[in-house]
Amino acid sequence: MRILVAEDERDLNALVVKRLKQEKYSVDACYDGEAVFDYMRNAEYDVLILDIMMPKMDGISVVKKLRQNNHTVPVLFLTARDAIADRVAGLDAGADDYLVKPFAFEELLARLRVLLRKPASTESTVLQVADLCMHLDTQKVYRQNNEIQLSSKEFNLLRYMMMHAGIVLSRDKLEQHVWDYGYTGGSNVIDVYIRYLRKKIDDRYEPKLIHTVRGQGYVLREP
Repeated sequence: MRILVAEDERDLNALVVKRLKQEKYSVDACYDGEAVFDYMRNAEYDVLILDIMMPKMDGISVVKKLRQNNHTVPVLFLTARDAIADRVAGLDAGADDYLVKPFAFEELLARLRVLLRKPASTESTVLQVADLCMHLDTQKVYRQNNEIQLSSKEFNLLRYMMMHAGIVLSRDKLEQHVWDYGYTGGSNVIDVYIRYLRKKIDDRYEPKLIHTVRGQGYVLREP
């Protein structure tokens, strides 16, 4: 899953980005409100984490403009402004959640998990397709109760595919949501990582869950 962090306090920005990457998210970062739109013109994000007080355009104005242009990406405000009126203003502008600084990083992760879940699975932190299970809170993956070790990118790719199980995902869609701007790999990166995942979650097991749809992309589903 791909996240954009917009925070003008550079030390905090760097810390949030570092911790999110440790949690296997793909993360881009910027330092002012106007830059948010530059990033969104070139990539698709699953969540935006925005400070309210930013140069060039404040976070509330950013969210209002996004919603006016029919962008439905979930938005989490991360801000030192803790008055009830500030929270109400942020939520009324179109934000989905509001976390006050200083904050516990574990709470930020929990709130992100809520924003990233599909509506049908908001009661659970477990994604499951057939006998493949992913525990979002512990980042553990099991197939037939056997734990499967995944790299950060493998986990991120599998998480996105499981959250969109049954939907054919193009290579471009997968790359947009799993890789950030810091990636410098080859043009066949999706095919390479799909091959890695198949080796780990499909080769030893039945039924096969990752399927190629010729000319369209890949889908994770029960046959």
